[in-house]
Amino acid sequence: MTAPDPSTRKTFSSSEIGAIAHLYRGEVYRSTIWRTRLDTTTNWAVVTLGVALSISFASPDASPIPLVLVGVLIVFFLILEARRYRYFNVWRARARWLETHFYAPMLTEGDLHLEENWQTVLANDYLRPRYHVPLMVAIGRRIRRNYLWILLIQSLAYVGKITVHPEPAETLDTVLTRADAGPVPGEVIALIGAIYILSWSGIALWSWLDDQRRSKARGRRRDDSMG
Repeated sequence: MTAPDPSTRKTFSSSEIGAIAHLYRGEVYRSTIWRTRLDTTTNWAVVTLGVALSISFASPDASPIPLVLVGVLIVFFLILEARRYRYFNVWRARARWLETHFYAPMLTEGDLHLEENWQTVLANDYLRPRYHVPLMVAIGRRIRRNYLWILLIQSLAYVGKITVHPEPAETLDTVLTRADAGPVPGEVIALIGAIYILSWSGIALWSWLDDQRRSKARGRRRDDSMG
């Protein structure tokens, strides 16, 4: 038996429209829940950075090492948040797809344009769910939205600690000596810090350029993909 061609559909029945309305509510609810989870990981990163700042500036003899070690936690939270963002984007994309292809045409024209097969794209996404953005793009987006500022504050606090606390350093050698972390010389710590900041900044810039490219591609044609 041959399966019916989805493009032959002209309209939805009232019961189908009601089911789609409930489906939309469910997708909005799930995207809201995962959006809240994104805020949670950002809060964790801010709190841990605040703890590191308090420890490092608590006394003149306090070490700047907590400001270095907190970077490991910030990176962990960043990757965790990027994974959550990929889940969030699945539900957000589906809700947005329904808004642009179901609700907007129904409100403006009264014609759902089923001949465009947007309903097939949505059905395929339910049958074969997938992430709509790569992990590195998700990481770059989260850096641009929140973590670039967190990383900037961490870096400025560390530089401030080794240059002006407890008293201003008079020479570069003094600054590098303060940056020593046990057997690791300050020069190595400074190099790692520069790579640390430039790497995350580069990922953020790359993801921004990728988003611009995707946006231009969607503007040139009717894209049947979601995300």
